[in-house]
Amino acid sequence: MKNKTAFITGGSKGIGFGIADALMKQGVNVAITSRSQSSADEAASLLNSNNSGAKALGIEADVRELDQQTKAVDEVLSEFGQLDYVIANAGLGHYESVEDLTEKQWRETIDTNLTGVFFTIKSTVDALKKSKGYFISISSLAGTNFFPNGSAYNASKFGVTGLTQAVMLDLRHHGINVSTIMPGSVATHFNGNTPDESDAWKIQPEDIGEIVVDLFKMNPRSLPSKIEVRPSQPPKK
Repeated sequence: MKNKTAFITGGSKGIGFGIADALMKQGVNVAITSRSQSSADEAASLLNSNNSGAKALGIEADVRELDQQTKAVDEVLSEFGQLDYVIANAGLGHYESVEDLTEKQWRETIDTNLTGVFFTIKSTVDALKKSKGYFISISSLAGTNFFPNGSAYNASKFGVTGLTQAVMLDLRHHGINVSTIMPGSVATHFNGNTPDESDAWKIQPEDIGEIVVDLFKMNPRSLPSKIEVRPSQPPKK
């Protein structure tokens, strides 16, 4: 994995940051995106201070805009000369009854969580063909399990799961492996949460990073195309 390059959307914190850190520890250069250049730069600086032998690059890009994704990928290729791994991680959540969910909340959820994955694929597929690379989307257990007040989020994550599995079939004969990781509760800043000791039972971002590293280390003839991961000991209800 050393001297490979990864592109991670939404990599300035949470799962994306945990994946970036895990990959850099394997000698992989990483480019992380955020909608804020200052957030991307701050995260890249922290990653660079925590790791040696690999480089992190922060890029401002909104996954909802194909031209911004394409520009970000061009920047990655200009900086590192190749693109081997892509992790479509950027996401958000609005949780309301369908009666109260606004059109703005619906569009923001679908455009970020689902269309953002599609744009990430479209902007990276040519580079991944050249490298015989690996594409991973971060879906959710909410991509197969529905819940009250989850109409927008469920729709987006059901879509990500289906999109990624279909893309796997489209791209496998180009030598590109495609997987989706579907976590349950993760200790992140998602939806305004501030991780603390009460989140210790949850999956940690570095746990998802470990899964990604393991996937990339597998013999490419084998493909875990859909990985569900959940806390091993959640609180009893």
